[in-house]
Amino acid sequence: MNVASQIGVLVLQTLATLFLIMVLLRFMLQLARADFYNPVSQSIVRFTNPLLKPLRKVIPGLGGLDLASLVLALLVGFVLVEGKTLMVLGKAVPVLQALIWSAIGVLSTMAKIYFWALIVSIIASWIAPGSRNPVLELLSQLLRPIMAPVHKLIPPMGGLDISPIFVLLGLGVVDILIRALAQGAHMRAGYFLGL
Repeated sequence: MNVASQIGVLVLQTLATLFLIMVLLRFMLQLARADFYNPVSQSIVRFTNPLLKPLRKVIPGLGGLDLASLVLALLVGFVLVEGKTLMVLGKAVPVLQALIWSAIGVLSTMAKIYFWALIVSIIASWIAPGSRNPVLELLSQLLRPIMAPVHKLIPPMGGLDISPIFVLLGLGVVDILIRALAQGAHMRAGYFLGL
């Protein structure tokens, strides 16, 4: 791969992944019923609206799920897969295969968002417990749907909450399953961060 291709792949990977994270955060925050008046939420909405608003006219939501966000995430993943393949190999991936790789990449990215949100939340609970920082409040709201079932089984004991350990364990299992899925789909390494 020549220098121009390496630069192109770097730029495409970075921009597509950042946009994908924003779109998935919008989907996940809406799924978690997070505060959309939070300044961070408002930034995510403003950033994703230009592509999401027209798509919502064609793809309505279903039972509280923002399907337009999911479709946009798959399209961003598709562009990433096809763009990287064209730059590296000089040919495109078959459409169905690229869509499957895109879906696997979207799942992987969602799992990584939950993983890093939990890590940041754990560190912040040690450094700044009870902080009213808008980012930390939003992370708490984002994590609530995956933390609540574990909190029911393992409530905090005497100020010590060990439930994040079990959520991290669960996310590790999900990561292994996604990697097995990627391997089964013959997904090339490096098409998404972490895969």
